[in-house]
Amino acid sequence: MFGAWKALFATKPLSELQAEYSTSQLKRVLSVWDLIGLGIGAIIGAGIFATVGTAAAGDAARPGAGPGIILSFVLTAAVCGLAALCYAEMAAMVPIAGSAYTYAYATLGEIFAWIIGWDLIIEYAVGNVAVAISWSGYFCELLRGLGITVPAWASTDLRTALASPEILAAAPKVLGIPIVVNLPAMGIVLLLTWVLVRGIRESSRTNAVMVFIKLAVLA
Repeated sequence: MFGAWKALFATKPLSELQAEYSTSQLKRVLSVWDLIGLGIGAIIGAGIFATVGTAAAGDAARPGAGPGIILSFVLTAAVCGLAALCYAEMAAMVPIAGSAYTYAYATLGEIFAWIIGWDLIIEYAVGNVAVAISWSGYFCELLRGLGITVPAWASTDLRTALASPEILAAAPKVLGIPIVVNLPAMGIVLLLTWVLVRGIRESSRTNAVMVFIKLAVLA
């Protein structure tokens, strides 16, 4: 019992991690500018386009922050800066792939690395769902402006559809079960997955284009 408990908190020495890294078959294909672009792309997320307007002006359920949202951005930037300093220190200490999982494995133990690894997976999954749904809404509005209307049952998430009887009533049914699927959100996720599978160079180029568009819009 004690051995199993000890194994949960077992750490992997830095020398062993660095030895594994030295035999890695991964090739470094990203330049400094590629890494800067990836960093900017991660910093300027979809939230600045999807939620800033509501946060500033408010909605039917809550008042907006108004000009106070600037202070919110400053405070958030300061906190993010502290997190960035932590990651910079950890990356210098353990300069190998694995991010927070590897850092936790080297310093805290295997159980914490396992928790952090799954936490990151869930975090990215939930975040991607929210971004895909937000993108779908903007895309459907664009199509509507062009005179193309996507049916609500084909551009709505299940939770929203369950709260809207009219969407369920208009949805096609299979064995009496209404079919509701957000096709634009599914499509953009599949497209980006395909780009990632193609390779890191293709992903970096796509990211560079998107970062340029983001900066142009914000400017």
